[in-house]
Amino acid sequence: MKRIVIVSLLALAPLLAGCHTIQGVGKDITAVGRGLENTTH
Repeated sequence: MKRIVIVSLLALAPLLAGCHTIQGVGKDITAVGRGLENTTH
């Protein structure tokens, strides 16, 4: 489980680095949360 989380975060790192607004950060965090939800089911 821990490995999946790490891989997911690494895969999304370019998206997190690419956002320049607070709204963009919120969208990225939401996407990470949804991705983690999908991997745990």
